[in-house]
Amino acid sequence: MEKRFGTALNCIDGRTQIPVTQWLKAQYCLDYVDLITEPGMDRVLSHGPRCEIERIRKNTLISLTAHASQVIAVVGHFDCAANPVSKRQHFTDIAASTQVIKSWGFPVWVIGLWVDEYGRVEVVCE
Repeated sequence: MEKRFGTALNCIDGRTQIPVTQWLKAQYCLDYVDLITEPGMDRVLSHGPRCEIERIRKNTLISLTAHASQVIAVVGHFDCAANPVSKRQHFTDIAASTQVIKSWGFPVWVIGLWVDEYGRVEVVCE
């Protein structure tokens, strides 16, 4: 039986890994979630630089090619050291980041997620 994968483009912050992985598995009936991490992922994808965005795109392509991931989630979170902005700005950055991912033309769902101070996951955009 073939296993189902998703991909999370997440911050390096360890507080976000487990909640996002559990949420994606439950919501999309996934067996595994590939993690591509970067400090302040939502800031990097929404504001560049271009070379970092391209590196993330290449890593995402590996996940899609090797594991046929069915969903890509871009994650922002409360108290992010690398993107110390308001929740409202995070939501703007997450939404912009999902548009960057969609522009890559991968045939998968792209969603934006927020992890609050209690580890709860909220959908920002689909």
